Amino acid sequence: MGNSKRIYLFDTTLRDGEQSPGVSLNTDEKLEIGYQLARLGVDIIEAGFPVASPGDFAAVKRIAEKVKGPVIAGLCRASRQDIDRTWEAVKEAESPRIHTFLATSDIHLKYKLKMSREEALAQAVDAVAYAKRYCSDVEFSAEDASRSDLDYLALLTEKVIAAGATTVNLPDTVGYAVPEEFGQFINDIVTRVPNVDQAVISVHCHDDLGMAVANSLAGIINGARQVECAVNGIGERAGNASLEEIIMALYTRQHYFERQIKVNYGEIYRTSRLVSSLTGMPVQPNKAIVGKNAFLHESGIHQDGVLKKRSTYEIMSPELVGVVSSNLVLGKHSGRHAFKERMSELGYDLNEEELNLAFRRFKDIADRKKEVTNDDLEALVTGQASAVPERFSLSYLHISSGTSIIPTATVRLTIEDKSFEAAATGDGPVDAACHAVDKITDIYGKMHDYKLNAVSGGKDALGEVTAHIEINGKRYNGRGLSTDIIEASVKSYINAINKYYFEQQRNREA
Repeated sequence: MGNSKRIYLFDTTLRDGEQSPGVSLNTDEKLEIGYQLARLGVDIIEAGFPVASPGDFAAVKRIAEKVKGPVIAGLCRASRQDIDRTWEAVKEAESPRIHTFLATSDIHLKYKLKMSREEALAQAVDAVAYAKRYCSDVEFSAEDASRSDLDYLALLTEKVIAAGATTVNLPDTVGYAVPEEFGQFINDIVTRVPNVDQAVISVHCHDDLGMAVANSLAGIINGARQVECAVNGIGERAGNASLEEIIMALYTRQHYFERQIKVNYGEIYRTSRLVSSLTGMPVQPNKAIVGKNAFLHESGIHQDGVLKKRSTYEIMSPELVGVVSSNLVLGKHSGRHAFKERMSELGYDLNEEELNLAFRRFKDIADRKKEVTNDDLEALVTGQASAVPERFSLSYLHISSGTSIIPTATVRLTIEDKSFEAAATGDGPVDAACHAVDKITDIYGKMHDYKLNAVSGGKDALGEVTAHIEINGKRYNGRGLSTDIIEASVKSYINAINKYYFEQQRNREA
């Protein structure tokens, strides 16, 4: 199966990543992430789980139709009905893949599936053979492989390859493995399965014990040629192996791993920022590769060493992963041409419409802020392309609040060029303003997981608020930017309401 040194990057941000608690992406947001993953150069994008919901099906179908370059995969259970639905979703892709799975550990077979080993083997083989009728590229995942009986798993792997599986994934589903053990496990399967050369062996490790990346790399050393991971390591429970950490480990330690990947390294940081912004999941400052502090040196000894020779304390350059270290500022007198040039330097190739919108937002911020930094500019354009139509937009906000008065807010929204105003009280200024928005829109949300992040330094820092807003039992990610944190909070709330309204309109038209 081709070059044994070539490692295939399988990104599951849009499937396993979206299963992170509190994350809910709409179709446009998923498509934007899909485009960015293609720019990054991943080999396979797992676009979702089509049978999970009509929305998931629509998102996978749209990504399959629109995103060119990577293989587009859809996940499905080992049932013919699921496989039919998944093929409907991915069939228009340039390179489609059906990814089917079934648990193989005795604990899952006994308590979850209530199935014997023989029954599971027959179902797995049937699912692969059935998927193969539709698609030449079929992946089979043995769920909870790392806790499965080795002899049984080797037999099952042999049989699904014989049935047509071109990739067999052996995941550490519950994050229980440790690197040496997991590496030996992959080696044992590669050694025992006689037809293993007819398929790519894949690993998918979870981070419950903080070892997902280490386990994945151990799998690669021992014969795995596909690695399944997610941007920023997001995913179920403690998350997945982090895509950017896998990429940079293979790059930085090339002489050790002796494996090849094809990726556009300069897109790593932008990919991380986009996913963080759209999911509302901030990246911890000390996160490897993409964290805010990843290339900062506080210690005097470290600073001295870096100034004399960067390689004393830096094993990779920030520029390589797309971090622009020069931070020359723009201000309110900066023109459109200078703005466009700076966006280009930061790696954002904006079309005319996107440039117009971004420049208007820049001018609005520059009027309030003396200096607009690269971080501010990135915050302005991140997630811009996926923005839903603004039915409700904030045009005026007045807050009355203090230690001895009831917080009161007056809000004016613009709806289809008409202004509507309401006043309300609440537990605090943000709560009061949101109640006023509810009165105008007649859409009532409940705010969860409120996060405020200062995009840049200084007293006039641009504040970015991300919040999960629950409306009619479903959560929507809201995002707002302003130098005023209350305004940013209200904008994030209105952003979520716009997403809800747009989704309802789409459903009515469908």
